[in-house]
Amino acid sequence: MKVVSLFSGAGGLDMGFIWAGHKVVWANDNFPDAVETYKTNIGNHVRLGPIEDIPSEEIPGCDVVVGGFPCQGFSVANWTRKTEDPRNRLYLEMCRVVRDKQPRFFVAENVRGLVSIEKGRILEMIKKDFSDLGYNVSHVVLNSANYGVPQKRIRVFLLGTRKDLRSRINFPPAQTHHDPSKRALVIQSKPWVSVGEALKNIPEEPGKGNYPNHTCSNYKLRFNGYLGHRRIDPSQPSPTVTARGDDKGGVVILHHPSNKRRMTVRELATVQSFPLNYVFEGCQTSAYRQIGNAVPPLLAKAVAGVLPKK
Repeated sequence: MKVVSLFSGAGGLDMGFIWAGHKVVWANDNFPDAVETYKTNIGNHVRLGPIEDIPSEEIPGCDVVVGGFPCQGFSVANWTRKTEDPRNRLYLEMCRVVRDKQPRFFVAENVRGLVSIEKGRILEMIKKDFSDLGYNVSHVVLNSANYGVPQKRIRVFLLGTRKDLRSRINFPPAQTHHDPSKRALVIQSKPWVSVGEALKNIPEEPGKGNYPNHTCSNYKLRFNGYLGHRRIDPSQPSPTVTARGDDKGGVVILHHPSNKRRMTVRELATVQSFPLNYVFEGCQTSAYRQIGNAVPPLLAKAVAGVLPKK
C-alpha cells in the first residue's frame, strides 16, 4: 500500500514498512540531518520542514498514514512534562493529515509513558480525536525485544482502521521472540537476541572494518546505575536507546557490552536493528540523536505486517 510518513526522522518506521512490502510515497521531518540520512538510505521523497507549515493538498493521497509524533512532552523521562507542552499538540497535525487524506489505516507510535500520563486520560483523548475522524482505534504496548530487536525498548502503537472498511486486522502482531528465562507464549518463537550476539561481527576497535559511522568518543566510563552509566550484560538485550528529541538536549549513549567504552554510532544503530550499511549523516552527536529517536525497523516491520498489502 502507499504510505505517507510524518515525523519520519532517520527512517526507522519507514524501513519497517518497506521491509513489510509497502511503498512510502512521501515523508516529512524538520530535522535537517535526519532528512539527509533519509535521502541517503531511502529516497528523495522526504520533505524538510515543520509539518504545520505544509498544506494537506501538497501531501499525496495514500492508503496509510504513519508517524511517531514527537513524544518528549509525554515521556516518563521528562519529569516536567505538562499536558500543555506544545510538542504534545503535534499529534493534531497527524489528525489533520488523516482527516484530509482519509487513508484506509493509520499507525502512530509513542513512548509507553503515554499510557500513564494523567492516568491515561491523554491517551484516551488522542484515541477519541482519531475516532471522531471516522476510525476504529486500538492501542497496544510492545517490547522490541519480542520482535528480534536486541534491545528492551517498550513503545505504544495506535492502529486506526477506517470505519467503512471490513478489514480484519490481527493486532498486535504475534511475537517472534521471547525471554529465554520464561516459557514461550508462542511455540515457534525464538529466544531474545542479546546485544553481545548482535554486535559480535562488528570489530570491537572503533574505525576498524568497512563499516560506516563506526566511531565513538573517548569518554571515560562511569558505573553509577543511572541511564548511560550502567554496566551492560552481553547475554541480554540492550537497555533502551534514548535521545532528547531535538538539538537542545544531551544524548544518552550506552556502554559497549565489553564495558570498556561507549558504543559507536554503528553499534548503537545495530542495537536499533538498522542494517549495517545504513549511513547516518551529520556529526557524531547528531547521528546518536537520530538513532535514539528512531523506531526500530524490525519492530516497525512486525507492526506493518498486520496490514494488507493492497
